Amino acid sequence: MKKLPPLLVYTVLRLLAFVVPFAIMMMFPILREFYWLAAIFAALIGVSLSVLFLRRPLTEVSAGIESRRTPNASTHTADEDIEDAAIDADGTVR
Repeated sequence: MKKLPPLLVYTVLRLLAFVVPFAIMMMFPILREFYWLAAIFAALIGVSLSVLFLRRPLTEVSAGIESRRTPNASTHTADEDIEDAAIDADGTVR
C-alpha cells in the first residue's frame, strides 16, 4: 500500500479538526442562528486540537518542505571548491 503524502494527511486532519466541531455546534438551535459564532468557536477548537495532537504530521510536512527548498549539498560544495580554486589561482579577490 502506498504511503500518503504528509501534506495531504496534515491538511485532512486540520480540516477535520474544524469541520467536526462545527457540525456538532450546528446541531444546537442557538448556534444555527449565529453560525458565525459557531465558526469562530470551531476555528478555536481546531487550532487547539492541531497544536495538541498534530505535532508529528506538522514536523513531517515541515521536513519535506525544507528538503525541497534546500539545494543539494554536494552541488553546493562543488561550487564553493571551484570558486576557491579560481581565487587561489588568480591570487586576487574581486
